Amino acid sequence: MGELVAKGEADYGIVICYTGTGVCIAANKVKGIRAALCTDAQTAKYSRMWNNANVLALSARLVTKILAEEILEEWLKVKEPDQSELENIKMIQEYEETSKTS
Repeated sequence: MGELVAKGEADYGIVICYTGTGVCIAANKVKGIRAALCTDAQTAKYSRMWNNANVLALSARLVTKILAEEILEEWLKVKEPDQSELENIKMIQEYEETSKTS
């Protein structure tokens, strides 16, 4: 999913596993992905507003169908990041571009 989003073949992605942690970590390994593990609607909303998350990670164990719908609804409502957070988002992107792993 992360590769599809990073290549522009999808605007956003949703990944799910038992805890949500593994898929979130895996998605964040893809350059250009900002995956957020969300267990409530408010966290989902702010992951988009403040971090411009482009992949939503969910826990199949902790999130009920009703809660998942609430989370997804709030996540999709946010069309663009909060203007006051653009500098922080830019710093994350620049770090990703310049970081080196050994």
